[in-house]
Amino acid sequence: WETFQDKNSCAMLLLCVLIFCGFRFVMSEEKLISVDFEIFGNVQGVCFRMYTEDQGRALGLGGWVKNTRQGTVIGQIQGPAQQVNSMKLWLKNVGSPSSRIDRAVFSNERDISKLEVQGFSTCY
Repeated sequence: WETFQDKNSCAMLLLCVLIFCGFRFVMSEEKLISVDFEIFGNVQGVCFRMYTEDQGRALGLGGWVKNTRQGTVIGQIQGPAQQVNSMKLWLKNVGSPSSRIDRAVFSNERDISKLEVQGFSTCY
């Protein structure tokens, strides 16, 4: 504080810091969303669920993934909209190394006030 010429300079600096910190806090409060998915193609027997679980955890999402009797993979992802959208792109375009994704269907997208699913897991 001794380096500033007067008290007004100190007050102005403190005000700027508080405004900046408040702005960052507000911007970090992202909207949370939940979305269901179903992935079609060669997605069973190719570690698709394991890679999906790993990717969901890497993005800090909550959710689950499961094989269906119809040969698809279904699940739900929850978290900040930006990370959920990244996961949707991954599910649609990447998947596991040995998978072949023909189609990804996303449904029931909705806003949530808090995560309803903690962590990311495989259901059997």
